[in-house]
Amino acid sequence: MSEKIAIIGAGGKMGKWVCNYLSKKKIDVVGYDNENQVPKSVTNGTSLISSILQADYVILCTPTKKTPEIIRLIAKEMKREAKLIDISSQKSKTAVSLGKVPKKIIPICIHPMFGPGVKNIKNRNIISIPIKDGKQELAIAKKLFPEANFVTIDSKEHDKKIALILGLPHLINLVFANVLSKDEKILLTEKMSGTTFKVQKILAESILTESPELIETIISNPDIRLVAESFWKDIGNMLTYAQEGKTEDIVKYIDTCKENLTKNTNIQNSYKKLTAISKLINK
Repeated sequence: MSEKIAIIGAGGKMGKWVCNYLSKKKIDVVGYDNENQVPKSVTNGTSLISSILQADYVILCTPTKKTPEIIRLIAKEMKREAKLIDISSQKSKTAVSLGKVPKKIIPICIHPMFGPGVKNIKNRNIISIPIKDGKQELAIAKKLFPEANFVTIDSKEHDKKIALILGLPHLINLVFANVLSKDEKILLTEKMSGTTFKVQKILAESILTESPELIETIISNPDIRLVAESFWKDIGNMLTYAQEGKTEDIVKYIDTCKENLTKNTNIQNSYKKLTAISKLINK
């Protein structure tokens, strides 16, 4: 690819990942960030506008809440037939902003379902949200990230699914991490722990390596409320059943959950995967 790519927010964790990923493909990449240092693997842009003026692709690795305004700011300055790509984790507002860009610009809305720690994106998922010409936009995204798997979904459905896929796990693990942080005998707890606790602890701690701003954005997804309220209601019911000795209700809940899950999932395979993870943890 002989075209030029500008990455805005190149000094953030995901921005650095995109810079390094594309620079390895021998692509001419310019990175701009007004807050963080840009990776040495790319050319450092002197300003936001100068970085995007001649770019064939502009990839926004910017905070979700700031992205719609950045789209409005730079779209009119971009050259004809340039591609403006948003990778944020919420799409309701960014999709609207992308839909309003000048006709000369090709808007592309994607959501990589992996973090900056991955080294290989083969078989990793990227969600594509159609804006104007979904088929064309998907083809362009696949050209940039050919190793990934792509799933296409509209912006509203995307945010609903992300509330379950990212929002609820982040919320659960954030609270779990907070409970752990109050354990004054955590070293003893770890010595006593088994596989389930160890895996959950690693997941909770890993989430805390993300920026507080990103975590806040993920759990502030308006669509998380319905999912979280259902979760909280079930916790309340289970605690009530346990305290009132309603064994049959608990068993029924477990059996129903298992029956519904096994319609689409092999839970025995899931247990084997947990065992494999345990072996890695205990090495």
